[in-house]
Amino acid sequence: MRIAIDARKLRDFGIGTYIRNILVELSRLDRDTEYVVLCRPDDVEAGDVLGRNFRMVPETAAPYSIAEQFKIPLSLAREGVRLVHEPHYVLPPLLRCRSVVTIHDCIHLMFPEYLPNRLAYYYAKGSMWTASRKADRILTVSEASKKDILRFFNVAPEKVEVIYNAIDERFLAPANAERMNLVRQRYQLDHPFVLYVGNIKPHKNIERLIDAFGRARNQGPDDLKLIIIGDEISKYPALRQSVHRHKLDKHVRFLGFQPMETLAAFYRLARAFVFPSLYEGFGLPPLEAMACGTPVVTSNVSSLPEIAGGAALLVDPYDEEAIASAIVRAVTDETLRAELIEKGVQRAHTFSWTQSVKKIHDIYMQVAR
Repeated sequence: MRIAIDARKLRDFGIGTYIRNILVELSRLDRDTEYVVLCRPDDVEAGDVLGRNFRMVPETAAPYSIAEQFKIPLSLAREGVRLVHEPHYVLPPLLRCRSVVTIHDCIHLMFPEYLPNRLAYYYAKGSMWTASRKADRILTVSEASKKDILRFFNVAPEKVEVIYNAIDERFLAPANAERMNLVRQRYQLDHPFVLYVGNIKPHKNIERLIDAFGRARNQGPDDLKLIIIGDEISKYPALRQSVHRHKLDKHVRFLGFQPMETLAAFYRLARAFVFPSLYEGFGLPPLEAMACGTPVVTSNVSSLPEIAGGAALLVDPYDEEAIASAIVRAVTDETLRAELIEKGVQRAHTFSWTQSVKKIHDIYMQVAR
């Protein structure tokens, strides 16, 4: 049996993590099924770490392009696959094989104002509508996302399967004292700080976080800093303007992408992790922080309460004062900190890529047969 997985977004952050873990775990789990991995031409060598039953096939059609609507079905027909897994919401209507699609969230429908133009909105909505109809099974990453999918698209609930994401195993490893000391010295982390990790898009609510951080400094430790780790910060000048407006230039630092080991050190060195997002299909960063033994403050909306599972302080993400108060508590209340750390580590260990990919593999087998 031959199964295809579309891995053209292998290098992306969120979806790339999803694809990489599926491929790695499948290579451990299944040595018999033949897997065809559609990838960008410069990612062909990434298949060297997988088993002999994985074959990387270069595909030049760009994601979210008209070309993919025709080239992907042609590639799959040429390879003679029985089933394809599209790990994002685009499922070309010309496909002739069975299919599984992952719809991680409905953010483009919930917040259309964040898309570049109306055409992007109609493409996203049309693609998700087509995928929800055409796919033999829909995967999603939280009960909250499933609820959104059922609200926007008229599909049977039993067609939608919730399979949680998980965190990279390196966040669960024991702390590396040498790495932490190097990070502390390199970035001059000589003051207590709260941390945000994630992308910088508007729904991440970072402007309110900056405002709340300024309030927290007035209520609690006045030597507290805020470190924001995320790429493409230059695309959102309003964030730096917000820092200037609140006179926090000396107390807020923006850092770009960090490798996994360095990121784990930042999590462990932080006094608290703050993630006041307005919407998440899953939300990996709070779990990563929990795994590293860091108290977490996050939103009480979308999937975040479900993922936090009682191991974080939940706040109204539209209420700067509530965010500020939670930051102060997470930083100064030692009894609360100990409780959050213990519960957070336990919660992080309940999510496993091995178990999640086993469920995905079972669905492959069910649909393919």
